[in-house]
Amino acid sequence: MARLAQTAGLTDVQREILSTVRDFVDKEIIPVATQLEHRDEYPAEIVEGLKELGLFGLMIPEEYGGLGESLLTYALCVEEIARGWMSVSGIINTHFIVAYMLKQHGTQEQKDTFLPRMALGEVRGAFSMSEPALGSDVAAITSKGVRDGDGYVLNGQKMWLTNGGTSTLVAVLCRSDEGHPEGTAPHKSMTTFLVEKEPGFGEVRPGLTIPGKIDKMGYKGVDTTELIMDGLHIPANRVLGGTTGRGFYQMMDGVEVGRVNVAARGCGVAQRAFELGVSYAQQRHTFGKPIAQHQAIQFKLAEMATKVEAAHAMMVNAARKKDSGERNDLEAGMAKYLASEYCKEVVEDAFRIHGGYGFSKEYEIERLYREAPMLLIGEGTAEIQKMIIGRRLLEEYRFQG
Repeated sequence: MARLAQTAGLTDVQREILSTVRDFVDKEIIPVATQLEHRDEYPAEIVEGLKELGLFGLMIPEEYGGLGESLLTYALCVEEIARGWMSVSGIINTHFIVAYMLKQHGTQEQKDTFLPRMALGEVRGAFSMSEPALGSDVAAITSKGVRDGDGYVLNGQKMWLTNGGTSTLVAVLCRSDEGHPEGTAPHKSMTTFLVEKEPGFGEVRPGLTIPGKIDKMGYKGVDTTELIMDGLHIPANRVLGGTTGRGFYQMMDGVEVGRVNVAARGCGVAQRAFELGVSYAQQRHTFGKPIAQHQAIQFKLAEMATKVEAAHAMMVNAARKKDSGERNDLEAGMAKYLASEYCKEVVEDAFRIHGGYGFSKEYEIERLYREAPMLLIGEGTAEIQKMIIGRRLLEEYRFQG
């Protein structure tokens, strides 16, 4: 069944990790995913299982209690998890981005404080850039962090926090003009603050409120929330990296690896849609034979499988480029753009193969049909990816006149 989306050159350890994750997905996630999704229920037991597997510390260095694995290993695990239920991969992704930002940019004290507990899943991460009046235009944020004695006071409203309720550590991007004179470029006057909080909803810390879950078309189970800061006091040692003005670059570094993650999610959802479509096509009969024997359906299956394979290859390439230490914004943008678009198309083709039954909540494809659109906007819309790709291409192929 796993003929598609194979990855060459994996180590024995990587293959063992992926085999373990796939078994977990087949036994613990797929059988309950649709039921939990329809109830919009947080997958607590699944999350506990992932903690036991060590996946919350997959990329955290061994010195902090993690497994010290590569972005490629992580992305392939995300692909498997998203194949089972995309919401579960979202729970891990936001945690992973915060851990990555700490590993890359945190002070030694911040790493020592948070990474060991994050590796165990005891501290759960979320990150926050978006605001109600903006999405991709990060430079236009209005939330502010103002110096107050030996700390900062944060005010503002943030939007679209994945894990907003269940997280205990949120990386929040705010404008901070301290040390940055009038006229400084907006992206040079932003700071990432590490905000510790209690899990749950309502006032989770003095000056910090997490309203209830946002009701969404899909991507259910995982809690997506707002975050409201009203006189939130943060000590100076919770500025990521210890220096203000670096928040934009820190967040963009995190989002870059997050785009590989979203590409992996698109690959996983597309794989599951293909599996459902090719299976149903062999069971459903019309005009005296399985619909899989009709040329029109075979053409559709061929297109679906090719898209699954192409998206997987681009995702793997982007992950390997980042692991090599090279700049990968071009590859990550291409992978995220292609995988999310192909995912939408493969899911729709599987939906069409199911005919009227695809519209029924009894069939898994109905859930995938509502989940796929989130990938078109998460970690940057298709238009943003094309803008990034276009600019990078002009850098690489600059006209020499």
